[in-house]
Amino acid sequence: MNRKKLPGGLLTTAMGIMPHEDLDEALEISLSLDVAYWPQLPRMTYYEDMYVQSSEKHPGIIVDTENQRITLSTDRFYEEIPAYFEGLDDPHFYELSPQYSVAFDTFLQKDLSGYKCIRGQSVGPISFGLKIVDENKKPIAYNDEIRGFMFDFMAEKCNAQYRQMAAKNENALVWMDEPGLQMLFTSFTGYTADRAAEDYGAYLEKMEGPRGIHLCGNPDWSFLLSSLDLDILSMDSYTVGHVFSLYKGEIIDFLKKGGVIAWGITPTLTEELSAESLKSLADRLEETFRTVSAGGIDMDELLDRAWLAPSRCCLVNPDRTKSVNESFRILKELAVYLKEKYKLC
Repeated sequence: MNRKKLPGGLLTTAMGIMPHEDLDEALEISLSLDVAYWPQLPRMTYYEDMYVQSSEKHPGIIVDTENQRITLSTDRFYEEIPAYFEGLDDPHFYELSPQYSVAFDTFLQKDLSGYKCIRGQSVGPISFGLKIVDENKKPIAYNDEIRGFMFDFMAEKCNAQYRQMAAKNENALVWMDEPGLQMLFTSFTGYTADRAAEDYGAYLEKMEGPRGIHLCGNPDWSFLLSSLDLDILSMDSYTVGHVFSLYKGEIIDFLKKGGVIAWGITPTLTEELSAESLKSLADRLEETFRTVSAGGIDMDELLDRAWLAPSRCCLVNPDRTKSVNESFRILKELAVYLKEKYKLC
């Protein structure tokens, strides 16, 4: 296990999902950030959907590309289990194939040695388990046997990706994209937070590299900051920073233990982006920083444990890539502005 302390100091990165249909353009953008990552491009093919990507070789999975739907057949799950275990003799069994990612192999062919850190991503097991349903439309997270297998499977997928990236840059990580964590704390999921914490703790213990979670919603932040042993938490500061900062005590404890928070600050939705400027976004973020700092952490220490990112991925803008590209441009300018202001460069 390699859980080296992640570098900080307002490094820039972003979520994997991008609206681009040109791989070279998407890679040029992702490689231009401080923490380079491989992009997921669902507009190119349904296999780029993060749930589909992470499902490769999971027994029982049915990918319906025509209707863009992914489900699990329980009968097929048990039928395919023997072949699955036979396949484990292949040391590359859990690696992403080119069919399931147009970008990953190309990303690995780049010279990634000069980055302070490089990053990959996988959908998290909670989100996968709540999203994928069986033939009875029941989420597989509710099936004790399949859920246990699925958690182990997802850990192996992340570790395989981590090992491939760590061979290119020793400061590598794979974070889990976990939109389902927000739904977890509602009353209707049928999968309790206590059980999820137990499952996730065991899952994280299997991680070979730094442990990270990204989500754009507004979950129980105490669960993420205090109940899970994470190295990095990526969140949408633009939308929910005012709520997140109320957990200043737990945020400070997380940072003082060496954790990093990736503050998603530049909006990608056209309407939001057009209403902002570099100065307004800097003011918004610094107000959040001051709120947290007032809880008992020096600004220098807070900034040392901070990354910057766009607020969230966005596939819905009518201008397709224009607003997203602009968000990335402003992100890099914002990082330079803040680094100069706080003498980090």
